[in-house]
Amino acid sequence: MLKLWKQTILAPVIAALLFMVVFGLSLGNSISEINGFEYRVYIVPGLIAMAMAQAAYSNNSSTIFQARNDRYLDDILSAPMPAWQVHLGYLIGGAMRSLLIGVVLTAFALPITGAPLVHPAEALLAVLLLTTAFGALGIIVGVYAQSWDNQSFINNIVILPLIFLGGVFYSVSRLGSPWEQISHLNPLFYVVDATRHGFLGSSDVNPVISLSIVAVITIGLVSWSQYLFSTGHRLKP
Repeated sequence: MLKLWKQTILAPVIAALLFMVVFGLSLGNSISEINGFEYRVYIVPGLIAMAMAQAAYSNNSSTIFQARNDRYLDDILSAPMPAWQVHLGYLIGGAMRSLLIGVVLTAFALPITGAPLVHPAEALLAVLLLTTAFGALGIIVGVYAQSWDNQSFINNIVILPLIFLGGVFYSVSRLGSPWEQISHLNPLFYVVDATRHGFLGSSDVNPVISLSIVAVITIGLVSWSQYLFSTGHRLKP
């Protein structure tokens, strides 16, 4: 990951910063404020969450799929290590890449936009849950994927649209009925909302509810990915 830092770290950081600059400057004059925050400030937490989620997913899905495809995963699984340790190693790998991107983005975004960090402990908890959840999702997709197109499809057609529709660039409370209620059915809405409350101290739903839902999703995905390693399903020849 660090040897390919231009691709793994720099590229997503630049992409997220471009979103902040382009959307913040172009729409900032048209949208005065959302929930008491300037538009350029309001979009920062969602964009950070989006970049971190995609990084954790992409890292683990591509790593697992390539390991399966090239069959060097067989050597890893034959090592004298329990399945949970191998699984944990992959989760930590995805989380480290994601957290590095989050730290770099935060270091640049806060001075540029003037965004606050009101509840750092809550923000940290939110990003740890999201990196773990999307890292586990990446493992699951990497195990089941039959081609590179499969793992890219989930990212481009499922994760990215759901994050965009989860309130990254707007408050779902402005949508009105029934779209606001429909947005609450999007699990990634709670990922964005929990992260936003950690940074800005503002959210569309109770932060305890958001964090609880994200925690339940994380536990479910981690349990599923651990099951795949424990049973060797589609991992062992």
